[in-house]
Amino acid sequence: MNKQPSRAIVVAEALSIDRKDYKRTLRALQIELVKLQRHFIQCNDRILVILEGRDGAGKDGTIKCIIEHLSPRETRVVALGRPSDRDRGTWYFQRYVPHLPACQEFVLFNRSWHNRAGVERVMGFCSEAEYDEFMETAPDFEHMLVRSGIKLFKYYLDISQAEQKKRLRDRRKDPLKQWKLSPIDAEALKHWADYSQARNEMFARTHTLSAPWTVVRAENKQLARINLIKDLLMRLHYDGKDRDLVLPNPEVVFAYDEAHLTSGMLAK
Repeated sequence: MNKQPSRAIVVAEALSIDRKDYKRTLRALQIELVKLQRHFIQCNDRILVILEGRDGAGKDGTIKCIIEHLSPRETRVVALGRPSDRDRGTWYFQRYVPHLPACQEFVLFNRSWHNRAGVERVMGFCSEAEYDEFMETAPDFEHMLVRSGIKLFKYYLDISQAEQKKRLRDRRKDPLKQWKLSPIDAEALKHWADYSQARNEMFARTHTLSAPWTVVRAENKQLARINLIKDLLMRLHYDGKDRDLVLPNPEVVFAYDEAHLTSGMLAK
């Protein structure tokens, strides 16, 4: 008997957007992002957006769309590399703290401290004790950030195994994308099930009222980018908001719920 595709894959394949509509909508949303930035600079807000997801999920492209027309003075992208020996000898969150947003800043993390719940967990880059400590303390750390006034948004870009395989193959062939290649890419495909389990455990233990996870179906890159931006704009206050424009598609972006682990809403 043939295995039936998950609901996540079926829905993702049914969703599409015309290229002209994509470009027109993206431009309109980027105008909204400029309005947002003008507002949070005036109000001394601190905004932190975390993007997590499997290799090839589209984090880089989404971030580029968000920051393309924003002021570089108040916008920062953080994509930390492999920890140094000194980093490994400090409090785990310490290497991330200097990159947190100051007043008037919009900071996007391309992967974050949740790397410990994903890549480090699956690839054995941390010990069991280090993993357990992270899972216990991450909610407290994020709660402190929110209490300090940081507006924190956590997005997980979800794709199917077949789509990841295709994107990583395309990455190897495209000379403009080969900078993204790493030894971890090949391992990502081998450890698909392990990454799924790690993702599920991360959601279960770090999804909180003060710092909830939002899932983005990223099988279609264009729809994922547009709807993530819409969701972010919808959840933040700023003057002159086009409320009809920023209403996201609930089939593409939605709040994580424990029921999603068994309902087919997430790629397995």
